[in-house]
Amino acid sequence: MAWLLLEDGTKYPGELFGAEREALGEVVFNTSMVGYQELLTDPSYCGQMVVMTYPLIGNYGANSADMESGAIQPKALIVHETCEEPCNWMSEMTLGEYLKRNNVAALTGVDTRAITRKIREEGVVRGMIVCGEPTQADLEKIRGFKLQRPVDQVTCKERYELPGDGLHIAAMDYGAKRSMLGYLNRKGCRVTVFPAGTPAEEVLSTNPDGIFLSNGPGDPKDNPEIIENVKKLIGTKPIFGICLGFQLMALASGAQTQKMKYGHRGANHPVKSLRENRCYITAQNHGYAVMAEGMPENVEITHVNWNDQTVEGIRIKGAQAFGVQYHPEANPGPEESSPLFDEFLNMVQKAKEE
Repeated sequence: MAWLLLEDGTKYPGELFGAEREALGEVVFNTSMVGYQELLTDPSYCGQMVVMTYPLIGNYGANSADMESGAIQPKALIVHETCEEPCNWMSEMTLGEYLKRNNVAALTGVDTRAITRKIREEGVVRGMIVCGEPTQADLEKIRGFKLQRPVDQVTCKERYELPGDGLHIAAMDYGAKRSMLGYLNRKGCRVTVFPAGTPAEEVLSTNPDGIFLSNGPGDPKDNPEIIENVKKLIGTKPIFGICLGFQLMALASGAQTQKMKYGHRGANHPVKSLRENRCYITAQNHGYAVMAEGMPENVEITHVNWNDQTVEGIRIKGAQAFGVQYHPEANPGPEESSPLFDEFLNMVQKAKEE
């Protein structure tokens, strides 16, 4: 037997079905019913332990095609029940085998709904998977854990390019999902991907037609150098920011961010477009939010979360820059927000022709 131990001493029993090892991180929950492999390889989950609220996980196995990065990003996966006999034409292995091959711990047989209720009531907590009876030393490890500058852990190490014959897009990799970069590339764009800390001057020296600020993990305020670079980029070229990229753009524009009680993680979050007076169902993964209070006059709020009214989108007036908090590329999740990429590329094309 193994345990999920939380920083307040609460513990939940379970059985290991991934790598037989301990794991330490921030415990969060995700409400998606499918898409667990995209979730596991999303760099935005770096340093976290993900609790799945849907009771059965792993029923379509795992494969090499649905990865959003080159590695599993969370420290651990926690489920109520795992499927040992998956059925899907793309399946190459069970979820447990996939986790073992990547040396990632996982627990099954856990009361995931009890954990979710606790997080919703008390907020996100730190935790640890313990192989054996938890000790006071384990509690000290948990209470000493702090996720520091995770963007540095997940960004690319050097610049690379996705070839294309169309618009040239500079993509800032703060933990970019492959599907986001691939979406732009499939639209014919030549995408030059830059490490997160690349100076604005170096990015602009490649003469991009537009700039994409990607998703990524952690507290946006932990990246002051990146915020300064984004500040220099705003107003030079059309810019589109998603998730962490959206938050960094907001901070660079003078807005503020704050840590949420338990964040938004799932594929069914309703977001209202204030410009269209229409609601979209979106996929989300973030623990910090842009604050509506104190929003600069030159920043327009364009989208709000219809569950809790948090800011989900902004547009910077006079700068051809906009962004959204959610993941519009729909991997995994609904596709109805994907036209935002077309809006960005239309903006880029128009600016190029002027």
